[in-house]
Amino acid sequence: MYKRTKPTMAVFAAVLLQVTIVTSSLDGNLNYASPSERHPTMAIDLAQVSKRGMKRGNVAYAPEDLSFTHGVASGDPYPDSVIIWTRVAPSAASDASNVTVEGPVPLYSHDTESYIQADPNPICVDWAVAPEHGLRSSAAVSSGRAYTTSDIDYTVKVEATGLQPFTTYNYQFTVCNSNVTSLVGRTKTAPAKNADVPEVKLAVFSCSNYPNGYFNAYGNAARKDEQDYFVHLGDYIYESAGGGERAHAPQRVIFTLYDYRTRHGQYRSDPDLQLASQNFAWITTWDDHEISNNGYRDGASGLNNTEDSFVKNGHGVSVDQRKMNAVRAYFEWMPIRQVDLDDNLRIWRTFQMGDLFDLIILDTRNYDRSITSLGWNDDYIDLIRDDASRTLMGSRQENWFYSELSKSSKRGSSWRIVGNQIVFSHIVESSGLSGDNWSGYLANRNRTLNHLYDNKIGNNVFLAGDSHQNWVADLVWLGEKEYNANTGEGAIGVEFAGTAVSSTGVDAPIVQARTQAQFRVGNNSELQWQDGYYRGYILLSVKPEAVEARYYGSPSVASRNPWDLPLANFSVLSGENKLARPVGGGSVESGALRGGKTKPTNLTLNTDLWSWDVVGYDQMYIKP
Repeated sequence: MYKRTKPTMAVFAAVLLQVTIVTSSLDGNLNYASPSERHPTMAIDLAQVSKRGMKRGNVAYAPEDLSFTHGVASGDPYPDSVIIWTRVAPSAASDASNVTVEGPVPLYSHDTESYIQADPNPICVDWAVAPEHGLRSSAAVSSGRAYTTSDIDYTVKVEATGLQPFTTYNYQFTVCNSNVTSLVGRTKTAPAKNADVPEVKLAVFSCSNYPNGYFNAYGNAARKDEQDYFVHLGDYIYESAGGGERAHAPQRVIFTLYDYRTRHGQYRSDPDLQLASQNFAWITTWDDHEISNNGYRDGASGLNNTEDSFVKNGHGVSVDQRKMNAVRAYFEWMPIRQVDLDDNLRIWRTFQMGDLFDLIILDTRNYDRSITSLGWNDDYIDLIRDDASRTLMGSRQENWFYSELSKSSKRGSSWRIVGNQIVFSHIVESSGLSGDNWSGYLANRNRTLNHLYDNKIGNNVFLAGDSHQNWVADLVWLGEKEYNANTGEGAIGVEFAGTAVSSTGVDAPIVQARTQAQFRVGNNSELQWQDGYYRGYILLSVKPEAVEARYYGSPSVASRNPWDLPLANFSVLSGENKLARPVGGGSVESGALRGGKTKPTNLTLNTDLWSWDVVGYDQMYIKP
């Protein structure tokens, strides 16, 4: 018969010491912390997580039962630190619980059952960062130990500190006391704040729809290895129920925490995304599809903040809870810093790249956006698009944005690069103005332009995604400032808006797509180049004297292939505040160029073999 024994003080002390050690190590994983430094109570109760591991009968995972299921990633580079990320788990499947356990947790929740039922065995991971090509224990310049559990979907996110500015490093994770290791990652810190930096290159992406096509753009940029950092302007995942050969998992419109975790995991299984994440530090923001199509502060096109929509569209998940679930999963699965904020939605932040430029990242989608086009209210949006009360960002973010522009100019930064989700320029389509980009929020755009012109802030480059098409324009306050479309005089900067990684643009033959581009350029005086056919990305080279944007296209995303087609090149000279003339050098591969020619060659680089060939495909996207 089992005889109950009375524990001794020594046993209590040993257990307490073990809990303290584990809690300290758990604390090293940023995914346990609250997204808000001002709200520490929103963090996971680390002592509770640790105590679960002390329960009688618990058996820890053996190292051979674990694997690094989704590669490695890094992001949000600072001069002396960078975020590194991985996931170590007994399987690739995400945790099935829909309980949110940090920022989005219900206020004053007394729930404990979900914590108790969660995995009681924290998984131990060591990590190390070393100079490039020098990853061994004796060469590590930053290292540590962290734990993870099902509470955070087995993700690990740590800040590697004590690094040198603008320096390339390797990093790796290891299951403690084992030979189970992750891939070796490569990352790079940012330049020191006031450093004299000759050049920084950014690869700029947006709109990667998994069922719609392969992520060839990621792979091509990664293999070419020309950029310092990857920038993703949003729609990194899609919430839809797409089918086909790359059907979404789960194959339904997603609402729960499990849904969003699983979707992030599926995207991270893509080999080209894994390659790009393994080798470059990413700077990201979200657009709408990380949460829900055409979202705003009180709803989205597919789910409104009403009882009827809650029951019929949300399947019992409200607008606010869905957003909380999505944000929770995003912060778990992305190598992004948890900035100081008043709520867990803040993602807007600035990166100072020496004295060369400030990269100002906005959230024009989810933070505090006024109502947008929802598919059934376009007449209403037309009536209110010029209301002074309408905002894409909310007053707090708007004021921060204008302050960042001014601070950047005053500190002597050569350029201001603004990373936002949606097209800024005043683009009139055949159907009129969009209600879902800056043209649906005219007062907000006017306030931005007014700040730039009144404060004489020049050398501005706006980046955008979302539209699934390429747009290049002078940055102009039409109707308020004189502007010459031929010379560019009167502009206050430029806009480089990029196409999608794989989402659908002009779903038509290339000749028809060019006809549409010709109409757009002819119908909009500030628009200098437009192309809606190709999927791809932008390589942005920033130097003190000039910014150059090189546009690349994927001839097809219906298959995984290494073909990379140069589409067009554009330059902006310092102090000119307009596109250099002749725009695009007078010639482009595709689309329509104001005052220039379109000369298709289909001469395409194979980024696997580093050979050129004339390449063409009949099918751009995966057929549903």
